[in-house]
Amino acid sequence: MKCKIMYGLAVVLCLLTFGCNEIDDGSSVAPITVYEKVNGNWSLMNLKMVDEFAKSNAIEPNEQNLSTLFNYPDFKINFSVDDNNQPTSYEVTGNVPSLFAPKGYWKLSSSFQETNGTAARIYLYSDVQKTHKIDELRLTSVPGSNDQMEIQLVRTSGGTAFVSYVFKLKAIN
Repeated sequence: MKCKIMYGLAVVLCLLTFGCNEIDDGSSVAPITVYEKVNGNWSLMNLKMVDEFAKSNAIEPNEQNLSTLFNYPDFKINFSVDDNNQPTSYEVTGNVPSLFAPKGYWKLSSSFQETNGTAARIYLYSDVQKTHKIDELRLTSVPGSNDQMEIQLVRTSGGTAFVSYVFKLKAIN
């Protein structure tokens, strides 16, 4: 009797060890793209203007919170994608000063997060064919489990950044 129990336990142990040996390599599902994460409506949590010249020269103050000024609490932006999770249009709503074109078309520099730690770029276009680029945003924080993202608009002169605007956004359900 004792021998039968030992053999039974050995069989159960073998089944548990080798019975579920199917490797899940993710090939059965398409990977989640940044387009899927950025898609939707976003409201402003915080808007900060950064004086890049002052910051690089350690001059204080080098930042100013614009969140409560110029009606920015009304700022909302929508990034739309089609049924295949390809980018279509974007639109800024709210009675706020335009820091970039309030509507147009968009696409990312990469469908997936950069592996080298650099920020993905959100290219803004004026035409549906996406041939006339009008601006560029940096996606510095990709939405994840907390439904927040951060985008940055950098203004340059002669290739040198002099001011940037950092938008902290929260998803609107």
